[in-house]
Amino acid sequence: MMLAVNAGLRAQSTEDSVKAAINQFFDGLRNADAQMVQYAFTDSAILQTVVVNREGKVSVRTEPLNGFAQVLSQQKKGDLDERIEFETIKIDGPMATVWTPYKFYFQGNFSHCGVNSFQLVRLNGTWKIQYVIDTRRRQGCE
Repeated sequence: MMLAVNAGLRAQSTEDSVKAAINQFFDGLRNADAQMVQYAFTDSAILQTVVVNREGKVSVRTEPLNGFAQVLSQQKKGDLDERIEFETIKIDGPMATVWTPYKFYFQGNFSHCGVNSFQLVRLNGTWKIQYVIDTRRRQGCE
């Protein structure tokens, strides 16, 4: 019985550390801190967005992490604010999958909403984002 209780506590602690890695990314975003954002990712991270054009055609756009960080560093603290909810977290040893619906605000004004899908790996005891893909839309956000 004690073993089951300890395993449950360890799983909660692991889940909290996964959330902390993702929150570090969004804290860096809000603070326009490119270094903090880059630290949240692995060296080989992939950032992608599912794009739907005016004709309804779907494609995937890939953005290099250093390009994202460069754009971020040109923003002012507080300009970018992505508000997430942790909906689903799955962990298997050194790998985690996280689903986070979000609403994005630019300079205090609502811009768009969507969902982030994160893949994280635990490297040297630290969770890092390996892959993130998101959707973006302006309708159906409430």
